Amino acid sequence: MNSLFAISPYKFEEFWVFDDSTVGLRQEPFVSGADDIIEILTADIPDAATGFKLVFSPQPFPGFTARFDWNRPEHGGNWYSWAERGIEGWLCPAMFKYFETAPKEIYVKASPK
Repeated sequence: MNSLFAISPYKFEEFWVFDDSTVGLRQEPFVSGADDIIEILTADIPDAATGFKLVFSPQPFPGFTARFDWNRPEHGGNWYSWAERGIEGWLCPAMFKYFETAPKEIYVKASPK
């Protein structure tokens, strides 16, 4: 299984969404706080709404910019917190397209495409 993953979220009808044909996802939305986290991650990325690169991994990698800690499961998904920002977000069951089980930590880096 991969240790680094990359998606390109963008805004569609005011929602942050992403497509990943390799795992069968199209316009998969970020909701329940995950959308607010993306707003913070992309604050300094010009035109992020048209698409940006989001790299993520269950292990630290060079240049990661945020670490999210697992909190609890709910409705088939899982809640993660970003301690440095005092915010949490829910990742829906689509996360299991990338991970066999919910990782205890997720490391991310957002950058322009």
